Amino acid sequence: MAIIGKLIKAGLDITAKLQFAEENPKVAQENQLKELLNQAKNTAFGKYHGFEEILKSEDPISAYRKEVPISNYEQMHSQWWIKQESYKDITWPGKPDFFARSSGTTGKSSKRIPITNEFLGTMKSVGTSMINSLHDFDFPESLFESEVLMLSSSANLDENELGFREGEISGINVSNFPDWYDIFYRPGKDIAAINDWDERVNAIAEEAPEWNIGAIAGIPSWVLLMLQRIITKHNLKNIHEIWPNFRVYASGGVAFETYREDFDAICGTPITVLDTYLASEGFIAYSYSPDSMAMKLALSHGYFFEFIPFDYRGVDSTGELKSEPLVLGIDEVEVGGEYVLILSSCAGAWRYVIGDVIRFESLNPPQIKITGRTKFFLNVVGSQLSEEKMDKAILELAEENGSTINEYMVAAVKNESGEYIHQWVLVTELKSDGLAERLDELLKSANKNYAVARSKALKGIAVKVISKDQYTAFLGNTNKKGGQTKTPKVMKEEKMKALLEFIA
Repeated sequence: MAIIGKLIKAGLDITAKLQFAEENPKVAQENQLKELLNQAKNTAFGKYHGFEEILKSEDPISAYRKEVPISNYEQMHSQWWIKQESYKDITWPGKPDFFARSSGTTGKSSKRIPITNEFLGTMKSVGTSMINSLHDFDFPESLFESEVLMLSSSANLDENELGFREGEISGINVSNFPDWYDIFYRPGKDIAAINDWDERVNAIAEEAPEWNIGAIAGIPSWVLLMLQRIITKHNLKNIHEIWPNFRVYASGGVAFETYREDFDAICGTPITVLDTYLASEGFIAYSYSPDSMAMKLALSHGYFFEFIPFDYRGVDSTGELKSEPLVLGIDEVEVGGEYVLILSSCAGAWRYVIGDVIRFESLNPPQIKITGRTKFFLNVVGSQLSEEKMDKAILELAEENGSTINEYMVAAVKNESGEYIHQWVLVTELKSDGLAERLDELLKSANKNYAVARSKALKGIAVKVISKDQYTAFLGNTNKKGGQTKTPKVMKEEKMKALLEFIA
C-alpha cells in the first residue's frame, strides 16, 4: 500500500502544478447558467419560462431573473416536481433517477428533492475538486494509504409505488458508488445498507479493528457517538489506538465548533477538520485552505447561485423573504455580508430557496461560511437572534463552565401569564443552576435587539438541561436518528412543548 500513497500524493502535486487560472467568478457563473438553460430549454419548465429566448438575450442573467420566479420547496414541489413522477421532461430532461428525502430540520415533513444522473455527477466533480485541494494541506503519505469511513444514512433505499428509489442524499450517493470504491470505502455497502441506526453503528464498532481509517466524513453529532461507541466497545483510551493513521475529519450539516472539544477529547493526535456544504440540493462548497474553515463556493460544477441580503433589503423581521427582494450576483456580494442562498441546478431546481444563510469570508476566491438557517432566526418578539449569535453565546456559556454543550433547542413560548419567554433546552452534563441568568446576560451583550426585547415583550428565559442519551432518545422517537439528521435548533411553540413532555 505504501507505493499507492506515494503515487496519490505525487498525483495531487502534479495536478496542483497543472491547474490553470480559474475563470472570473462572474464569467464562470454566467457560463453555468447558459449551460443549465440550454440543457433544459425543451422541458415543460423551460418552455413555460422561455429559456430559449433567455439564451438569446444580451444579458441572460437579468432576463432569467425577470422571467423565472424565486420558489421555495412547497412551490416547486406542488407545481412542478410532483409531476415528474408521472411525466418526463418536466424541469429537467427525462425523469429523475432518485428522490432525496431531506432531514427535515424545518417544516412538518421531509422534503423530496429530485436527483438526476447529471446531479450525481456534480457531487463527484465537487468532491474531486476538494480532493485536489488537499495538496495544500501537506498530509503524510500514510493518509493516502488508508481507508475512508463515511457515516451516511442507510444505503438501502426505499422504492415507492411508481418505482422511484428514495432515501437521504448520503445514502443515495453511497448506493451509487462503483464497485472499485470497495478498495478504500468503509464500512462497505453491506453495513451501509442496514436500516436501523444502532445496528449499523454496532456493526461498524465490531469491524473497526480490521480497518485502517485515515479519514472520516459525516455529521459531527453522529460521528462523535459512533467513535465513542467504538472506544467503549474495545476499551480504548482514544480512537487513535485503533486507527493511528486517522488524520482528516470532513464535517458538514451543522456548525462544528460546539463539538470541537469533545472531538479533541477522544483523539490521541491532532486531526484536521475540513468543512463541507453538502445538502440534498447539492455539494455547494468545501474547505479549500488549511488556514481557514471557510469553504470555497463551487462556481463551475453545475450550479448557478444568487444571493439575497439577509437584512431589510431582502427579508422581513421574521426572516421571511420579501415579495420583491434585492437579488445579487457573485460579482455584487461583499465580504462580511450575509445572504440567503438561491440555487439553480441540473436536478431541475430553478431559483430555489435552500433556506441557508451564508456569509462571504473572501471574494478571491469566493469563500463562505454557513451562519444559519432562515428558519433558525428567532424573532417572535423582536429579539432578532440568528443561529450564529446563539451558537456564540452557547459556546461562551460552555467555556465559562468548563464543559460542552453540543446541541440546543429554543422556542418563544407563552408562560402561565400569557407573556412570551424563551424556553431553552441544552444538551450538556452541566447542572441547570444559574445557566438561564448567564445565558441571558451573554445574549444581551451580543445583540442589542435582544436586550431591547428583554426590556419589553420578552419577559424572561428558562433553561432545561438534558443528557445526550435523552437527546438521542428524542430524535429516535421522532424518527430522526443518525445519517444526515440535524437538530431543529429553533422550534415552534408546539414542538417545544412536545419535547418537554417527552423529557418529562
